[in-house]
Amino acid sequence: MLRFMPVGDSMTIGSAGEHTWRYRLWRHLCTSYGGPFTFVGPREELYDKSSDAPVSLAYADPDFPRAHLAGWGEGWLHMAPLIGEAVRRHRPDVLLVSLGLIDLGFYTNAEQTAENVRAFIARAREADPRIRLVLLPVIPNIRAAADADFAEQVDRFNVLLAKAVADLDEPRSPVLLASPPGWYDIHTDTYDGTHPNESGEHRIAEAFAAAMWEAWGLGQAYAAGTD
Repeated sequence: MLRFMPVGDSMTIGSAGEHTWRYRLWRHLCTSYGGPFTFVGPREELYDKSSDAPVSLAYADPDFPRAHLAGWGEGWLHMAPLIGEAVRRHRPDVLLVSLGLIDLGFYTNAEQTAENVRAFIARAREADPRIRLVLLPVIPNIRAAADADFAEQVDRFNVLLAKAVADLDEPRSPVLLASPPGWYDIHTDTYDGTHPNESGEHRIAEAFAAAMWEAWGLGQAYAAGTD
């Protein structure tokens, strides 16, 4: 059985009442991947905005493998120390990682964030030398649209992320850089300029699906009508 671990921040954990892009990707793989698979990780909860904590299981559709390693307000800085144990314990084959916005917004500059990417990959490989990774760049968001200095940091980090992927990719433990979701529009694909709505969930899921299909022949091209 192929085991995926979604790793991310608020866009990945999602909040109460949402489907999440994790669900959208699962639905896509159910119809496009020819073998058994599941999602694994140490957490299952959604973020509950009313209690300001990840304590909700109120998925719009809870009937899917909800496990993940994602947290509201967490970034590469937070996940790098956690990933080794998560990989050892839950034995994922593929890490699907969407991080960086929180780091750049609150904790580290582009260069420091890129160093945390490298630390994350090193620790994942210490736990499993054959781990595969798909990394999503920081995607459009309202802060970058309004703050030129922050937008410059996002652009700089995405360049450094691509360099890290090029440097660290290897046949035994491949690292893919997913393309940013095509035509992603913060006005129509998010509900607040940052967090994905239904169409945004599909676009993020499509970015991961396309990377794995194009590089590894895993699954198929993403179907826009996938539930």
